[in-house]
Amino acid sequence: MSTRTFALIFGIIFLLAGIAGFIPQLLQPAQGGAIAPGPHHMLLLGMFPVNPVHNIVHLAFGLWGLVASRAGAQALLYARSVAIIYAILVVAGFIPSLDTLFGLVPLYGNDVWLHLALAIVAAYFGWVNRSPSTAV
Repeated sequence: MSTRTFALIFGIIFLLAGIAGFIPQLLQPAQGGAIAPGPHHMLLLGMFPVNPVHNIVHLAFGLWGLVASRAGAQALLYARSVAIIYAILVVAGFIPSLDTLFGLVPLYGNDVWLHLALAIVAAYFGWVNRSPSTAV
């Protein structure tokens, strides 16, 4: 798979995740936590803590991925950026004072492991994968 295809697929996945975070039927109330539970802090699919800011971030990464998939160099930059940013979010998820990004975005629980998986896949396409980046 090319890096452009990776950017397209990740873009679609991030868009779907961002949209899903706004669909009430896919959300369950969160129990406690550093961000007050309620309509602005829920569990997507009962597993992943989200809030509107978190959902908007997913939408932004999704749009970025779709745009980046149009050119090899942009797709490579996207893959490397996602890898670095999500690796930083993994570390933040393990630090109690940063696991809510200063009370703005929940980054703890299952989000940590999901962010780790995203960072690893993105790192592969950013630095290891050598397939031609011109084909989608």
